[in-house]
Amino acid sequence: MDYADFVHLARTSEQDCAQDSRAYRRSVIRFAALGYLWVIGCVVVALGLLAFSVHHLISDRFGFVWISLAFAACGLLWVGLKALRVPTEPPIGVRVTEEDAPELFKSLARIQKRIKGPPIHEVYLDDEFNAGVRQVPRFGVFGGSVNQLVVGLPILMALDKKRMLMVLAHEYGHLRGDHGKFGAWVYRTRLSWSRLYDSMEDSASPFAVATQAFLRWYSPRFVARTFAMARQDEYEADRIAAKMLGREEAIASLAETEIKSTWLDTRFWELHWAQAVREPLPKGPFQAMQRLLVQPPAPDFARDTLRRALKKLSNLDDTHPVLKDRLKALGEKRPGLPEVWSERGSLSLLGPSAARWIDQFDREWCKDNADAWKRHHARLQRARARVLELQSNAANASVAEMVETAQLIKRLNPASNMSTELYRKALDRDPVHPQALIGKALHMAEADPERGLQYLERLWNHHPAYRLWAARMAVQELESPREEREFPEQDLKLWRDRRREAENSEAELMQEIARSPVLESVQPHDLTPFERIEVLAELARILPLRQAWLVRKKIHAMPDRRAYVLLVGIARADEAAKRQLCAELEQRIELPGMLWVMPSDEAASKEHLARVAGQPIFVRE
Repeated sequence: MDYADFVHLARTSEQDCAQDSRAYRRSVIRFAALGYLWVIGCVVVALGLLAFSVHHLISDRFGFVWISLAFAACGLLWVGLKALRVPTEPPIGVRVTEEDAPELFKSLARIQKRIKGPPIHEVYLDDEFNAGVRQVPRFGVFGGSVNQLVVGLPILMALDKKRMLMVLAHEYGHLRGDHGKFGAWVYRTRLSWSRLYDSMEDSASPFAVATQAFLRWYSPRFVARTFAMARQDEYEADRIAAKMLGREEAIASLAETEIKSTWLDTRFWELHWAQAVREPLPKGPFQAMQRLLVQPPAPDFARDTLRRALKKLSNLDDTHPVLKDRLKALGEKRPGLPEVWSERGSLSLLGPSAARWIDQFDREWCKDNADAWKRHHARLQRARARVLELQSNAANASVAEMVETAQLIKRLNPASNMSTELYRKALDRDPVHPQALIGKALHMAEADPERGLQYLERLWNHHPAYRLWAARMAVQELESPREEREFPEQDLKLWRDRRREAENSEAELMQEIARSPVLESVQPHDLTPFERIEVLAELARILPLRQAWLVRKKIHAMPDRRAYVLLVGIARADEAAKRQLCAELEQRIELPGMLWVMPSDEAASKEHLARVAGQPIFVRE
């Protein structure tokens, strides 16, 4: 089933659900039962074949054919029974009991009573800005489930008690009445045949081949047919929560959750990791998170985040509708920022245990991120030393040194405006310096978008190597609706055409690289001493690494585009370990251009490597 057919079937299911939801659910039941019956059928056929083969073994004595058939039947029976069992993943987070958080359980009991739903059997606390409920099957596809609620510590910190109860009521809405039972049944059915398919993946028996063929046909159609049901369930859960706690409060809760979760992802973690410049050991984030999440977001950030969120369109990759559709379903025609932000959070639901959980999550985070924090601390220390060195000669600094200083200051303190002034001074001396234009464009994207587009225009006109980046940034900005300007249709069309042109150029560039041998058209690397030190620091941390060579690859389709090849000598590692290590280095090492990392023994012989790449950049003593 190709993607176009999947989209058509999913859209059709949405139309059917909107026209007659009861008839639609009946059709889902019939189609879900088909997968259910296939699993049961496998078990029945296996039992029949087993009985048939045993009968002939008893009457015809030990014939090879009947022994083989008995083994095949046992294999099919085992696979079918495993599918009916339905695998479950262990819950993520820390188990919370009623003794730990009596107020939370009292609130859940009140919601249960209002909704008249089943009880929550288990509650878990994790470190995500989210809440969710899931039903874990007790007896496979035959029925019965354990209702588990997972609540994120950050969302408890961000929302006041009433808005947090709205979130919990939404999750509880998924369990209500026949909705919860039907959804759990569909869920168990899907898992049963998924498990059956996985179990037969490596089998070449006729039963396995037939079942795999059926499931390849059935699986995407089942997902498409049930898509509308899953999305409508989200809307219904919102309506239930709004009915319990008030429509206005539900709308404010949705908007505040969207904005604060975005702030946590885009701002908080950046600021937290920046503390590594002065803290050599990891510092837990949750104490600071508790203090900052109850503060109202900056007005510009909140407005921009809401604009971007309302611009998103629901797609078929996720059954959860976007914010715009959820607010529309609640009757909100002109969404805006909450008139009042949460001021206290809802950690009171955890009672006296809240401080203990925060401390525990901080300790676990520090343990899990100890190595990354120490590596980041060392990197920031090198950056600070380099900034001091550059600032000592600031009066005679070149444009390149001014840009390097600005980049390092931004790395040390993302909230600093010093880098913006340095970029301005650099552009006064060299109006088309690419990195200075990029720095100013990024800053102006929030402060003055119109001015930012001017820097992107200059970047496009003078630097072909950065055209794709400039076009994507410009399209992103022009597609963002802003109150203070009209929609610039012609400018958007121009930049979309430019983006298409740059993407075609990028494709040609990648084809040239793919066609040419690794060490063809290479020359010595052009890294600055500081960039070289940064690379060596990362290489030294990879213990299996013995040697490394770094070269710059010349690209004829785009001579100004910087691209590098890092060849590494790895001691005593299989092919999978080598590939994993190379992928890790590509993520860790930051260079002013594209980077490919590969084992040196796959790229060239020792003689060819020495002749083309010269001396290694790194040798472990």
